[in-house]
Amino acid sequence: METQETTIEEQALIDAAAEVRRNAHVPYSGYRVGAAVMDEAGNIHTGCNVENAAFPVGTCAEANAIGSMVAAGGRRIVAIAAVGGKDAIEVCTPCGGCRQCILEFSDNETRIILIGEGGSINYYTIDELLPESFRLK
Repeated sequence: METQETTIEEQALIDAAAEVRRNAHVPYSGYRVGAAVMDEAGNIHTGCNVENAAFPVGTCAEANAIGSMVAAGGRRIVAIAAVGGKDAIEVCTPCGGCRQCILEFSDNETRIILIGEGGSINYYTIDELLPESFRLK
């Protein structure tokens, strides 16, 4: 994890993730997560977590945002931001499945931005979140 300056584009990504977080469907956990992905064309795609009665089967915000990117024709994650928490915002790292999904569409330049307590901004690479990862390349 490193601390860096946030670009205007990254702030727009963070804002989009925070906004879509409001739409999360979380009747069981109450834990809202919003994610926003910027693709190689600079387009922003969002997603929120969606729970269902077969809890814990649901869909993560990051997976929904990546699915939205792919459905729109995007193929590379330039940056992804996630904002989560039950009431107040807290650091919400992607689950293992979402880390693998991020890996599939990322490269060494992909910035993973996680918002923490008090609005702190933390940057990661996929190798920091998923070291020694499985790749089919």
